[in-house]
Amino acid sequence: MNRSTIQAVIIEDEIPAARLLASMIQKIRPEWQITVLPGSIEESVEWFKNHQHPDIIFLDIELSDGVSFDFIEQARPSSIIIFTTAYDEYAIRAFNVNSIDYILKPIDETRLNNSIAKYEALIGKKQTISNEYIEHILDSLQNKNKKYRTRFLVAGIDKYRPLQIDDIAYFYSENKITFAVTYNKEEHIIDLSLNKLLEQLNPDVFYRANRQMIISIHSIIKIEPYFNGKLCIFLKPSFKTTVTISEEKVTSFKMWLNY
Repeated sequence: MNRSTIQAVIIEDEIPAARLLASMIQKIRPEWQITVLPGSIEESVEWFKNHQHPDIIFLDIELSDGVSFDFIEQARPSSIIIFTTAYDEYAIRAFNVNSIDYILKPIDETRLNNSIAKYEALIGKKQTISNEYIEHILDSLQNKNKKYRTRFLVAGIDKYRPLQIDDIAYFYSENKITFAVTYNKEEHIIDLSLNKLLEQLNPDVFYRANRQMIISIHSIIKIEPYFNGKLCIFLKPSFKTTVTISEEKVTSFKMWLNY
């Protein structure tokens, strides 16, 4: 195997983490050529459209504008994939669908070295990446038969009661507390982060509008152009501040609306 031909790409939305991973790989395999891409689905997909696909991708699960499975679906990389993640449940699922490996953050050099060795053992057997490999990852990780959350148990003044998911217009985070807002303007504290919630909500119905909010498609009244290529979203009930979709997320948002 001629390692000098190995092209590696890192897709990671945290710049310090991307630089650290690149330096660790360079230390282990100084002959590899490493490219660090911005950690967004849109920019990474565009890069893959215009460049030869690398031999191996170190792919963060959580990207700045969504999750890595959306990137895989759009880019269809002809590359070996090693997932990097801070979430154990993602890691286990990635491992089970036969990605070459997964690495939990913070990344340990020994673990990284083992993952690279697994990759080299695979290509040493001259195995190739097929379309079935990518489909297998997508089917397993996105889990088309997954049962999404249908309700929450929320606390009242002196009792608990179920809150149905269909009654929720949107979720928002403030001061590290997550709130669910119903169509009749009730607010309830939910003991989950927005990232965790996103794993449990039906993606056909709920969308991560920005770092602060997850919105239901049924809560949208209208959409208007906003400054700097953004979109302004009007919700029912209205939110206390302007809700915008960043320019980077406009394409994925429109695709979600038009699904």
